[in-house]
Amino acid sequence: MKIIIVGCGNVGSTIARQLSLEGHNITLVDVSEAAVRNITEGYDVMGMIGSGTSLSVLKEAGITDADLVISVTDSDERNLLCCLLAKKAGAKHTIARVRNPEYKEDVNLLRNDLGLSMFVNPEFDAAAEIARLLRFPTAIEIDTFARGRVELLKFLVTEDSPLCGLALKDIPAKIETKILICAVERDSEVLIPRGDFELWEGDKVSFVATTKEATRFFKKVGINQGKARTCMIVGGGDTALYLAQKLIASGVEVKIIDRSKARCDELAEMLPEAVIIRGDGQDKGLLSEEGIDRTESFVTLTNFDESNVMMSIYAKKINPKAKLVTKVHRSTYDDIIDDMNIGSIINPKLLASEHVVKYVRSMQNTVGSNIESLYKLNGGRIEALEFKVKDVEGLIDTPLMNLKIKNNALICCIVHNGAIEIPGGGSVIKSGDMVIVVTTESGLSDISDILD
Repeated sequence: MKIIIVGCGNVGSTIARQLSLEGHNITLVDVSEAAVRNITEGYDVMGMIGSGTSLSVLKEAGITDADLVISVTDSDERNLLCCLLAKKAGAKHTIARVRNPEYKEDVNLLRNDLGLSMFVNPEFDAAAEIARLLRFPTAIEIDTFARGRVELLKFLVTEDSPLCGLALKDIPAKIETKILICAVERDSEVLIPRGDFELWEGDKVSFVATTKEATRFFKKVGINQGKARTCMIVGGGDTALYLAQKLIASGVEVKIIDRSKARCDELAEMLPEAVIIRGDGQDKGLLSEEGIDRTESFVTLTNFDESNVMMSIYAKKINPKAKLVTKVHRSTYDDIIDDMNIGSIINPKLLASEHVVKYVRSMQNTVGSNIESLYKLNGGRIEALEFKVKDVEGLIDTPLMNLKIKNNALICCIVHNGAIEIPGGGSVIKSGDMVIVVTTESGLSDISDILD
């Protein structure tokens, strides 16, 4: 596909890298020569210096026959104008990044008038993911499928866990819950495990279940899953605002710390139910005074990765029982951060990239299913996809035990007429079903791609 990406910041560069690796024809547009050069030198993409709101620049980039234009500059207004121009000039589809909370409802209302195929809001998506994590504090990651009715959760196997030394095939009988373990991260290796695979201390395990069964499973293995009732947030940007709104609506007590007096005044007006503190979240005295040792969750959302990580390390030392969530923008030190065991890591640009990649793969689809959801797990080494299945030869009405499925793929869940099934060998897929697949192979655009 011919794709034009306007804006080479964190979000634009992440999307460009992923789509380039999947073989698309990518052209980048940005006013910064250094930003364009940084990406074009490392990936097979074209670069162009100029403004995405200039029709002449867009035409030179090939807008008239572009399959998709993605505008992700740091200005909502420029992104919307770019997409409007692109649509008028002949681009088939457009995606805009819209961050301002005040625009969210307006853009939804004007989506068709603006010619937008979709819009992405990394800050809102990050807040939604953090809110889910605070509902299941022991989970490291939570992703949702089937409109929130099925969840994929990741947790750490501890020394005293009844799962240690247990083979996967023996878990249903011993734990008596309907879950399916679909991925295990052990040291630096990520696996799609089979039935005879044994779990060890230190494994990071991902499993699929309904919300009810996930809660039951955690109780069975001795993990307390009461949701966090208090939350301290450091950094008062848009992500903090979105998160605070969600938490307050669910009855959580929220405290936000930010350096800027102007921003604190804004937050106090927008969030009258929250406690807003002006100060430096790296000040140990301030954190102690505000109750870091008592809070049930601690979330770092400043714009500085190093500060966020260091604050989370400190919080873990002072309050080891607190649920920690740390925002990072760069993926350079993912392995090191994972080894620190500082709870959940949130990367807004990767969340935005997931949404765009899902949309692009759905556009490509021509066989018989559409991608409804897509998540990248374990540092992007595993993908979890939700397909809506139509008529796929060799797949429909065939027991899973008789299908030749690739070794690096696993069917984790089937939703048929609203009924959720954790599949076994005798399960069959019907036309119209929603099917969740986990795989170490990147680039799947149709469920038939899992067949060997």
